[in-house]
Order: sequence, then structure tokens, then C-alpha cells
Amino acid sequence: MRSRNWSIRSKIIAMVAVPLAALLALWVFATAATAGPALDLLASRDVVLRMGDPGLQLIAQLQRERHFSAVYLAAPRTPGTELKTQRAATDAAIADFRAATDGLDMSDDLRDRVATLFHDIDALPGIRARIDAREIRLLEMVNTYNDVVDAGFDVSTTAAVFFHEKVDREVRGLITGYRGLEFLSRVDATLAGANASGKVDAPTRGKLIEDVATSRYLLRAGVADMPEKARGDYAQLITRGSTFVTLDVLQSELITKNYTGQAPPVKGTEWQPVFDQVSAELRAFELRTVDEVVADATPLAVRVFLWLGLAALLGLVAFLLAIWVSVRVGRSIVGRLIKLRREALEMASERLPTVVGRLQRGEAVDVDVETPPLDYGMDEIGQLGQAFNDVQRTAVQSAVDEANVRRGINEVFLNIARRSQTLLHRQLSLLDKMERRETEPQELEDLYRVDHLATRMRRHAEDLVILAGAAPGRGWRNPVPVIDVVRGAISEVEDYKRVDIRAVAASALYGRAVGDVIHLLAELIENAASFSPPHTRVQVSGQVLPSGYAIEVEDRGLGMTPEALEQANRRLAEPPEFDPADSARLGLFVVAQLATRHHIRVSLQASPYGGVTAVVLLPGDLVTEAPSPAGTGSRANLKPLVGSGQDEPAKPSLAALQWSGEGELQQVPAVPRQRTSNENLPALNGSAGEPGGPTPSAIASELSPDGLVQRKRVRRTPQVPPAELPPAATAGQLDDVAGALGGSRAVPRNSAPLASMPPAVPPPASPPPAIPSVPIGDEPTVQLEPDGLPKRVRQASLAPQLRHPVVEPESTAPQRSPEQVRTLMSALQLGTTRGRIQASKEAAVTGAGGDAAGDRAASPGGNESNRPEKDA
Repeated sequence: MRSRNWSIRSKIIAMVAVPLAALLALWVFATAATAGPALDLLASRDVVLRMGDPGLQLIAQLQRERHFSAVYLAAPRTPGTELKTQRAATDAAIADFRAATDGLDMSDDLRDRVATLFHDIDALPGIRARIDAREIRLLEMVNTYNDVVDAGFDVSTTAAVFFHEKVDREVRGLITGYRGLEFLSRVDATLAGANASGKVDAPTRGKLIEDVATSRYLLRAGVADMPEKARGDYAQLITRGSTFVTLDVLQSELITKNYTGQAPPVKGTEWQPVFDQVSAELRAFELRTVDEVVADATPLAVRVFLWLGLAALLGLVAFLLAIWVSVRVGRSIVGRLIKLRREALEMASERLPTVVGRLQRGEAVDVDVETPPLDYGMDEIGQLGQAFNDVQRTAVQSAVDEANVRRGINEVFLNIARRSQTLLHRQLSLLDKMERRETEPQELEDLYRVDHLATRMRRHAEDLVILAGAAPGRGWRNPVPVIDVVRGAISEVEDYKRVDIRAVAASALYGRAVGDVIHLLAELIENAASFSPPHTRVQVSGQVLPSGYAIEVEDRGLGMTPEALEQANRRLAEPPEFDPADSARLGLFVVAQLATRHHIRVSLQASPYGGVTAVVLLPGDLVTEAPSPAGTGSRANLKPLVGSGQDEPAKPSLAALQWSGEGELQQVPAVPRQRTSNENLPALNGSAGEPGGPTPSAIASELSPDGLVQRKRVRRTPQVPPAELPPAATAGQLDDVAGALGGSRAVPRNSAPLASMPPAVPPPASPPPAIPSVPIGDEPTVQLEPDGLPKRVRQASLAPQLRHPVVEPESTAPQRSPEQVRTLMSALQLGTTRGRIQASKEAAVTGAGGDAAGDRAASPGGNESNRPEKDA
């Protein structure tokens, strides 16, 4: 049989039709074989539930009526009140039993047993009449009631057939135990009659002995067949109290003693309370156990229905036989489909990922070798296999083409970025030279702006390098303070004026990671400034951790949804492949790549102010202690200026950072120029020998909230002879400058003179050390550029007294009282205010004059502050 060219539909029909037919036939047989016993078990459970409790109550009432009848017959003077009451209770139990059996679905055998019981019950009125007339003997009456009770037990035995060995055994044990209680009740009735008559004849004594022995045997035999839980309950019942022990002792006296013709050895007052308690407890035990056994019948019925499942397994055998018939048809389909599936899975999970990995590593891939054609035949499966051959070849070819395109794009990115970096480096160098030569403040301010734009362009060029998978070119050899790294990042941000540095703990970053960390922080700060209102501030802080260093960038902008935060943190933790379509998230991708390169953890979280807080955790292997002071001689021991941003003299400034590795600039003398009469005065705060310095109000207005100097035009005012200075201005001028740089208050330039203020009285203090003056005859010469302009040399115009630290003498003045300190501070403040007002008025008259070189020397926010590093 050649089935290779059959249609798929024909093959499936031929493979499934025969097994389904065999399985259907097996199901019919299994249902017919197992449904009958299961239904019988459920029917027996229903019969016991309906007849069990009414039947046991009927037997109990017949036993009590037998007891009172025996007492009535044995004692002629006994009133029949209790007997009549018991007969009414017996009639009620008979009515309940009749109601329980009406309409009940019973087997023929059970129906006959129930009819026999009702026949005996219908004969009770005649027996009662003979008892009332005392025309029946005691033993005859007892035997009559015994027959009725035995008929009730026959009904119970016939009804409690569950067609299950375990359940039937437990039910028989319950019935046997209940029969033991019946024989104990017969002993009670006979003994009650004997006590009422006052003597026991030989037949009565023999009956008592026989019933006691039978009761003991049946109770032991019945309990042995009961469920395990019931046996435990019975053991606790007979050992829990002394009632059963007392009853057993009384029964032993009835057996062992000879009391024929005499009164029974056991009095009714001794027997009756003990018997009533024992019989009540045994009857409750029997009823409880019956309910438990019947309840267990339901799971058994379910278990029987599980036999239908076994029949299903037999159907499986038939199904396998049917498979043997259709195996030749199914083998062709299954084998070829499995082969096709295996090839598809191998292509998707092994071959194609291997090819992509090799392409990413730059290896050459031959499409023909990686996609060998496979032969699957000419039918539908063969056509599907041919289509799969085309699919896998196209997939591999697409992967090769995509890898080539991606490699080309990366090379283009890298080439453009490197070219841009080269041009930007040259541009920054040219701007640096132009800034050194420029003397016009307005032009110098524009050059600073261009310098800042070029710095930002350099960062964007580095983005292309990172996207191409390469490392940026900037690098440092020595550790750099974290505060300088943060300032360098701020200098690369467009809205750097809105960035505040709250608190940055003293630490340093190894040089290999400085460039990438600056770039990473710049991206985060740029993002914080871009997505927050223009009037808000961006806060940057840093602290030392046991495992590294943490830098926080917090904005007070629009914020992000929890879902967006979770997605962004996931991309930061596990950087995905760069997708050109997702250009809006370019900064996030760059941050993730830089963080992964140095094992830096970057996370975003909601800020309490409604914005976003970016936390950058630098690992411990990138962080070290702050570097030792740089420089030699007395210059290394200089104290920091107020408001310069340096916490310790040992911390290098940002200007020193950008020139590290460039070498010391050659110091040349300046060009001689015409000296005025005012130049003989020593400079209080600025370069010695210069015509003037920036006014305190000008310096204060140039500072941003984070301590950076804003690039604005600084006007200079000529020095005023001491005779023209306002009172207290000469003594407080140095304090004015310090307050302008580091203080929290500044007097506006257009403030009116405080004419009404009294002159400040300086407090007594030690005289300040003498400031050395600059000799007039030692004027340096200036080296000229090719274009004829003077060449600026760093610190060439720095006053000698600023090159060396001033040794302050120890104060011998006594400690001032709080009132003296308050008076002193008020005088200093008043003198500072007057000096600022006078300087502002003179600046308005003289205009914007001054030396450009002096501007660069006095401003820490020059070109060096905007470029904290050079390209490596």
C-alpha cells in the first residue's frame, strides 16, 4: 500500500476511524458491566439512610415495652400506668417505620422481610390484651416480643447489603453488636419479672444464664467486625467509667450463683440504673457507627464508578489494536511530520541563533552551507518541507544582510563621531586661544557661549561612539575628585544655571572611569532639566557608601508613571540592543551602556516633589580617597577662597583638572605700560599691579546657586586713592569681596547711599600683617602673538602676596563679649555696604573698562570651567 501521495485528510480518517469505533464498543460494554453494582450500592445506601434510624428506634421501644410487660405480669398489684405510656411510644415508633418504608424502592427479598415484620407487629394488640388480662405466662410473653424484635433484625440484615466486602462486613458487625444489646435487654426483662415475683424457677434461671452468655458473645463478635474507629470508640466506652464493670459483675452473679426457688441475687435497684445507662450508651454508639458506615458508602460508590475508568483502559487496549491496523498509514505521516518539526525547531533554537552569534562576532557565514536542502517527498508534506527550505534559507540570508547593514551603520556612526571629535577638539583649542587673546568683554562672553556649545556637541559626538559599540576617547591617568566630576557634567548641560550642588562628600574617581561618569551624569542632568519646568531647580548630591559612592540627581518636573519607571529601570539594568526606531530614548540607552561598562547601578525612582530622582551607585573599585594636594612650593599650601567650592586646600580646582597632563605654561614678563599714580597702592583682592578688579556686587551677581560663575560681562572700575574712599571702605574692602563670593546677601548695584547711617566704628583688634607691595621697577615684559596682540600667561599678573600664604600672627587680644562682637559685625557690615555703593557709583561713571586678562584671572567660570577634561 503506497500512501505517500494520499491527502492529509484521507490519512487522518484512515488512522482515526477504526480506533474510535473500537473504543466506542468498549465503552458500551464497560458501562453495562459496571453500572449495575454501582447503582445497587447507592440504592442500598438510600435504604439504610431511610430505614436505619426508624428501625432501630422501633426495636428499642419494643424492648422497653417487653420490660414493663414482664414487671406487670410478675407483680399482680403493679399499676399499668408506665406500661400504657410505653405502648403509646411503641405505636409512634411503628408509625414512623411505616412512613419510612412507604414508597421505598426495595428488592423482593427486603420487601418480604418487611411484610413479615409488619405481620408480627399487627399481632401485638392481641398479645397486649392477654397481658392486661394476665392470661399469658412470663416466658411466653418474653418469647413473643423476642420474635418481633428478631423480625426487625432480619429486615436490617437484608437492607444493609452494599455489594462490597468491607462495607458488608462492617454492617454485619454492627447488626451483631446490636443483637448483643438485644439479648442484654432480654436479661433485663426476665430479671425484672423475677424481682417482681420474688423468686426464680429453674426455667427462668436457665433463660437468664443463656441470655447473659449470648449477649457477651455477640458484643465481642460484633465489635471485632466493626470499623477500626468504632472499635477504638467501644474500647474507650467500656473502660472510661465503672458502669460497664459493674454490669459485668452483676451478670457474673446471675451465672455463678444458685438461686433456684429463691429471689434473684441481683436486686432491681442495683440492676436497673446500671442497665439503663449501659444500654443508652451502647445504643448511641450503634447509631453513630451506623451513620459513619453509611457515609463511607458514598466514596465506595464513587470508587465503583471508577471501574468505568478501568473499562476505559481496556478501551485503550482496543485502541492500540486499532492502531496496529492503521499503523502503516500513520507511520508515514507521523515520521515525516516529526522530522519536519525537528528541523524547524533546530533551525529556530540552534542554527539561526548560532549564525546570528557568528555574524555579531564578525565571522563569515556561507548561506548554502548553513541551509542544506531537505527532501520530504511530493505530497502535501513534501510541499510543506520545500516551503520550509525556502524559509530557513531566507531567514539565514536576512540575518546575514542585517548583520552587514548593522556593521556598516556602526562603522558610519563611529567614523562620523571620530571626525566630529577631531573637529571639536580643534575647535575647542582654537576657542581657547581666541579667549586668551580677546580683551573685549562682550566678545569674550560670546566666545564662552560658543565654547559651551562646543562642549555639548562633543558629548553628542560621544553618543555616536557609544551607539557604535566603541569607547569614547576622553581619559585621565590620575584620580579626580567627585566634586570636579559633577561640575564637569554640569558644564556639559544646556541649562547649567538651573543645577544646584547640594552636598557632595569628599572622594575621588579613578581616571579610567572619569570620562564615562561625566557623560553619564550629564545625560541624567540634561534629562532632569529638560523634563522639569524652567523655574524649578535640579538638585545634585553625593555621599560615600560602604560599597562605593552614590550620586543623586533630583528634578521637580512632571514625573513618570510607575509602569514607565519600571520599564526604564529594566532597560537600565539590562541594556537592550540599540533600535534606531526608538530614538526618543537615546539618552537612556547611552546611560545604560556606560553603566554596564563600569558595573554602575543606575535606578530611577519617584521624587517626593513629584519629579524623578536618578540614583547612580558607583562601585567601590572605581572610587578612592581624594587625591593629595597638587603643586609645589608655597602654592600647594594656599587656603581656598571663600565661595570657590573647595572644602580643603588640597582639592584641585576644575581649572587645574582640565590642564592636567598639559605641562606648565611658560611664564613671561608683561609688556611695560604707563603707570598711574594710583598703582603704587597694594591690591586688596585681585592681581597686583592691575588698574582694578571686579566689584563685589558684580562678582555676587555672577554666581549661580550651585557656586558656578555665570558667564556674563564683568565691568571693572578704576582704583580710587585712599583720600577719595568712603569711611571704613579701605578697612572693609577685603571682607566685602569675601562676602560677595561666599555670603548669602549682596547689595544691588543700584542701591541708594545710606546717608543716614552713622559711620562704623571698628572694634579694637590686632593690626593686620603688612602686605608687600610690588616694586615699580620690576615690570615684566609681555610676549606677543604673531598678530601683534599680547599673549596671556596664566598667573603672570598674580600679586606676589597671593603666591604665598600669609602667616597670621597669634591674636593676643582678650576674648570679646557678645555685645562687642555684635558691635563689630555691625560696623563691618556697614562699611562693606558703603564700599559697594561707592564702587557701583564709580562703575556707572567710568563705564566698562578693564583688562581681559584680568577678567580671566578673576573669574573661575572661564573656558577652563566649561571643559573639565580633554580628549585623550
